[in-house]
Amino acid sequence: MQRLPLSVLLVAVLLAALAGFVDAIAFSAFAGFFASFMSGNTTRLGVAIASGLQAELHTAISLILAFVSGVMGGAIVARAGGVRGREAVMLLVTALLALAALCLGFGPRQLALVLLAGAMGAENAVFSRNGEVQVGLTYMTGTLVRFGQRLADALMGVGPRTGWWRDLLFWGGFLFGTLGGAGAYQLAGDGAVWIAAVLAGLLTLLVGRMPAGE
Repeated sequence: MQRLPLSVLLVAVLLAALAGFVDAIAFSAFAGFFASFMSGNTTRLGVAIASGLQAELHTAISLILAFVSGVMGGAIVARAGGVRGREAVMLLVTALLALAALCLGFGPRQLALVLLAGAMGAENAVFSRNGEVQVGLTYMTGTLVRFGQRLADALMGVGPRTGWWRDLLFWGGFLFGTLGGAGAYQLAGDGAVWIAAVLAGLLTLLVGRMPAGE
């Protein structure tokens, strides 16, 4: 994660929490598949190929393709949106989450999972500049690697003594989101996706208030 102003970092933490929220719902509702964790879906794809599990193979491939398509869609919207690109990306994320909620209620259930993955792919374009992602909002492995490296540097006295706390905060935001998503699914079932859509809408308003240069 690049060093960000504190106000921008806090918004990024909230967006990571949204990703955790959605991922926990997808995991709970769809037999352990993920909306944002493509390493996990790739592992499931490999196991499905080796084991000849056709249904799981198709689901994993669909999710990976949907996530990549979401990344592409988010990048296109961010560029087309200009100075309002971040807000436009969040509108896309909100729309995809709302469509997923509608599918869970009235349409093909499997399509809802694909839309959730597309939404999480698109969310990564919120903090992009010149086509490059500045902050990966939906995956935590790199965040934990940086946390470990910076903590080691601090302990050895070769880096800032508090350089690790931002990574820990970011990971904590994702974890907090997964707790909220799992709890929401236990209470509301498929209706938890509507909660995710509402949260995304509120975050869209927050992102829209951020100065364009930050």
